[in-house]
Amino acid sequence: MSIARISLCPDISGLFLGGQKMPLMNVLISVCIPENILFSDLRLARDANGMVSFDWTPIDAICKASGIDPSFFRETPEDNVAALINEWYRLQIADGGPADATQEELIAEALAENAFGGGFSYPPGRA
Repeated sequence: MSIARISLCPDISGLFLGGQKMPLMNVLISVCIPENILFSDLRLARDANGMVSFDWTPIDAICKASGIDPSFFRETPEDNVAALINEWYRLQIADGGPADATQEELIAEALAENAFGGGFSYPPGRA
């Protein structure tokens, strides 16, 4: 089982993390990624309208293994699930796992946005 440490967005609710009241600041948590769950199980994709889609089943399995209510990632800002996906991918690559074309496109887009001061997005399939 891999352990990922992710920083979560400020507007989280303590109801999702073991009932603990959390201060309104970034929070670093550890999640367990079961060995039988692969990054490719996400079926990460860029839809025709440019939106990102994925299968929630692996996220739910990670939450179960980590003792986190899955509604935390479903009901809080998308930056939280994106942080989980990004860190999971970073671990996969560090472990010699295969690259994911969609995730690589999203990384390239984020780098381009940062280079141009934000707000820049390539059309789908053009990163």
